[in-house]
Amino acid sequence: MWAAGLGVVALLAFAYEVIPLFTSSSTPASSAQAAAPVVTPTSAAHVAGKAATKLAKKPKVESLDPTLRYDLLASSEKTVYQGTGRNIFISQKEDVVIQQPVAPGHTDIQPDAGYKLPTIQQPPPIPLKFYGFASSPGEAKKIFLKKGEDVFVAGEGEIVDRRYKVIRITATSVEIQDMVYSGPAQNIPLTQGS
Repeated sequence: MWAAGLGVVALLAFAYEVIPLFTSSSTPASSAQAAAPVVTPTSAAHVAGKAATKLAKKPKVESLDPTLRYDLLASSEKTVYQGTGRNIFISQKEDVVIQQPVAPGHTDIQPDAGYKLPTIQQPPPIPLKFYGFASSPGEAKKIFLKKGEDVFVAGEGEIVDRRYKVIRITATSVEIQDMVYSGPAQNIPLTQGS
């Protein structure tokens, strides 16, 4: 079926090309005569009017003539590139032109003459009391710390009450840092008695 369909299409294409050859009148003697239209004296004005309207409507088609046209070539060679002077191969900052305002501008915000830096909140005092040593000679230093009714025994680097880290132990005081506020370590002196 495909072969029959393609055969019919080929036959129609052949007929389209060949039939006009048999139906046309005799060929003209030269190609110049073939290009020139036959004009009768009665319809010369009519044909001239039609030709003028066809030329006005028909857009200019470029010639497919392969010969070199030196006039077009010369005009393209005389073209001079005039850029902005910026080198596209070098990274450089473009100059920004800032226009000065015509009149001095005013803003709604008045400058605050008494600007102060925000104060840093001091961490609350550590509620532990240092009241004695819990180590014997030759062992690492350990101390007793009290918070309310709770008593803790801790050494350097240990965390007490899940919040306070013992930084350094001296003979008269202990440095403890609050891990929640992560501020500087606070010095708690040795208290006698209680």
